[in-house]
Amino acid sequence: MISPENISISEYTYQLPDERIALHPLPQRDESKLLIWKQGQIKEDTFKNISQYIPTESLLVFNNSKVIQARIRFEKSTGSTIEIFCLEPAGDFSDYDLVMQQQGTCNWKCFIGGIAKWKSDALEKSVFIDGKPIHLRASIVEKLNDAYIVSFEWTPADISFAELLLAVGDIPLPPYIKRATDISDLGRYQTVYAQHEGSVAAPTAGLHFTKGILDQLKHKNIHQAQVTLHVGAGTFKPVKSATMGEHEMHSEWIDVDIQTIQSIIQNKGLTVAIGTTSLRTLESLYWLGVKSIHSPTTEDLRLLQWDAYHLSAHKIERDVALQALLSWMQLRGKTRLFTTTQLLITPGYTFKIVKALITNFHQPQSTLLLLVAAAIGEDWRKCYDYALQNDFRFLSYGDASLIFMAES
Repeated sequence: MISPENISISEYTYQLPDERIALHPLPQRDESKLLIWKQGQIKEDTFKNISQYIPTESLLVFNNSKVIQARIRFEKSTGSTIEIFCLEPAGDFSDYDLVMQQQGTCNWKCFIGGIAKWKSDALEKSVFIDGKPIHLRASIVEKLNDAYIVSFEWTPADISFAELLLAVGDIPLPPYIKRATDISDLGRYQTVYAQHEGSVAAPTAGLHFTKGILDQLKHKNIHQAQVTLHVGAGTFKPVKSATMGEHEMHSEWIDVDIQTIQSIIQNKGLTVAIGTTSLRTLESLYWLGVKSIHSPTTEDLRLLQWDAYHLSAHKIERDVALQALLSWMQLRGKTRLFTTTQLLITPGYTFKIVKALITNFHQPQSTLLLLVAAAIGEDWRKCYDYALQNDFRFLSYGDASLIFMAES
């Protein structure tokens, strides 16, 4: 087995015609196509029938992060536009929800489009919220290697940053959806179960679910749990290096409560991740548990890019690792685990918690495609060839797949 660091990204590519990229969602969420891969066999159906393919007593784990309207455009008197793309809060914080409720001022890490046009000290704009005029100022605090720290200030200061973004921001559609946003994106680029604001990209596997499907799953005695991973713009970061050892995986915030971890331990059926973000969160829990076993006194429990390949996990079963993680949390009086994961899943990775995955069809030479290849081996090519030959729609607004992990 080749070392993950030596994997060549050029081996994980395919030809994706522009016309196969879904630019708009289907009229009905659950009318998307569904490809099912299990033990080398492919079936095709419609997503509304997904409950037929998931065994009773399985545990489905959803990412309940909510997309924020992260793009803020400022029009200059010259007619030019500067766009600030809010990525994540700047500085130390312990709760995304509290950050979103800040009033009057906050600092965010941001991309800035048209930075060369930003000559003055601050950008300004005014909007009305509930009939009340709000004045917004944006100032650059610091230049980073790949972004900027921007300070936002607004008056009157009695509204939250979340309310401000709703009024002045725009939905951040992925860069490959080459069109302006429209009113339908406000609802459709959001899952029906989204709760916690913080993502700048949708956990797209969840976009296919309706309340009706969720009810069908409950009726079949298929259990449901939720985690939070705030999807960052790094999910679209291309792999530009020849080998994965030279690629820096993006880091994202996860938030998981004790009850969810206990549900995973108690689950005796399949654990099914709804999307790569849920999968990444779940697998990170195992490795964070392993880290807590190796370093029980650490106060800074977070997962780095290669930890899953370099940590010794010999004979540490899923439940042992998760119980260790619970103990680490309980000793510190934590009811929720709020930390970052940089986990990179490549071919050669052994899945510790997740046994099946619902996901869309991903870009060539992406870390998400590597994750699919880690799950089903070289059959990823067979699945993608089938999808291309049978009119499947690709990427965020595209169709879905249900894949059961290959037996190792």
